[in-house]
Amino acid sequence: MQALPTPDQPLKIGTRGSPLALAQAHEARDRLMVAHGLPQAAFAIVVIKTTGDRVQDRPLKELGGKGLFTREIEEALLAGAIDIAVHSMKDMPTLQPGGLVIDCYLPREDVRDGFVGSVPGLAALPEGALVGTSSLRRRAQVLHRRPDLTVTEFRGTVQTRLRKLADGVAHCTFLAMAGLNRLGLAQVVTAPVAVEEMLPAIAQGAIGVERRLGDDRAAMLLGAIHHGETGLRLAAERAFLAALDGSCDTPIAGLAVLGDGGLWLRGEILHPDGTACYAGDLRGAADNGAALGKALAQELLGRAPVGFFDWRRG
Repeated sequence: MQALPTPDQPLKIGTRGSPLALAQAHEARDRLMVAHGLPQAAFAIVVIKTTGDRVQDRPLKELGGKGLFTREIEEALLAGAIDIAVHSMKDMPTLQPGGLVIDCYLPREDVRDGFVGSVPGLAALPEGALVGTSSLRRRAQVLHRRPDLTVTEFRGTVQTRLRKLADGVAHCTFLAMAGLNRLGLAQVVTAPVAVEEMLPAIAQGAIGVERRLGDDRAAMLLGAIHHGETGLRLAAERAFLAALDGSCDTPIAGLAVLGDGGLWLRGEILHPDGTACYAGDLRGAADNGAALGKALAQELLGRAPVGFFDWRRG
């Protein structure tokens, strides 16, 4: 039997330092405490600043994609400076560095986006209104529905973006309901946006815990808190993303849900300016998510015109 962590030799949990990232790390720690009957002192939260956290004045596309929020944390994990790492899965590249694996997911939160503004929703905004977001997916979805609007860059923590909105930098913004719920800030949302209106980011609302391959103790500890349903859903969504070569500079959305009939996967790919959107869905066996995600990606790519992704080379 693997030795459990103790206050003298705590399990080191790596995370970003934003309030939301810390809330996610605390949730993982608290679930481990309950599952294994351990005191809080048997765990140590280690804050690691990533490139994405340090550079706040440039769009994510200019900085290099999803790895901006994970690279330094994964380097610390590989070096043994931390034992596990807690991530927001919508920030995670589809491939992990050699020697690392994510096979533990916590129960998924609300997957919807939340509209935050002084009007009831996107349709009520006046022509030319400013929408603040740093998400290319949200930008493309907004412009596809309302090409008359203007989208402005809106980076930062949840608290930073709410402050920018209060200062009049934009008329409205979108925030993930999952993050707001975890921070106890759901009341700031004017209205949640139905997934039929705005399909969420891949893996939105999901927390993943990364470990080193071959670390049997971490595998044992994390196995007790893994949420199987979330794992099945993310297998489909992340396979869809991987087949599209998705990154932070690609407007891609997707959502898998489980039901009596198995797994239902919806997905869409968009042009960044919102002028084109290709959407579809497939159903299949719950344990066949990876194949389902790849098949849906191939279907949408087959419908998109030749050169649809040429803008990524600009």
